[in-house]
Amino acid sequence: MPLFNITELSEKLSTGQRLLGIDPGAKTVGLALSDVMLMVASPYGVLKREKLSLMAQKITEVVREQDVGALVVGLPLSMDGGFGPAAQAARDWAQALSDQIMVPAILWDERFSSSVVNRTIIGEADLSRKRRAEVVDKMAAAYMLQGALDYLSIERARHFSSFED
Repeated sequence: MPLFNITELSEKLSTGQRLLGIDPGAKTVGLALSDVMLMVASPYGVLKREKLSLMAQKITEVVREQDVGALVVGLPLSMDGGFGPAAQAARDWAQALSDQIMVPAILWDERFSSSVVNRTIIGEADLSRKRRAEVVDKMAAAYMLQGALDYLSIERARHFSSFED
């Protein structure tokens, strides 16, 4: 399936479908789910990074159980916003995953998700380093997905306000 931009993607969702945020890391992949109103992202879980076919099976289960209409996959842009090797690898992975599970996907900038979540956890939660590592990936996925949901909310407000003018 092709990778869409977020505006095109929102037009393809059916009412009540969720978005699945995916933050692919080198060792683990964080998952987050939106609510059915596409307003709030919540941490969902973490998968061990393994062969794409095995991960696709696990993600397909989540997609079916949670009525997911699309994927929002983290795009690790360079700090200057450039599209480097890590971003290309994430794009290729997202495309292959989308093709395997037959669910459309978009890429969303996730440059600061892990660092923001780590700072928040260190500052606000009394977690050991090991426990922090267990939760940071799914929280980073939720942070990234929330950014996409906030963007969609702004776009919907613009769209509706243009009808009022």
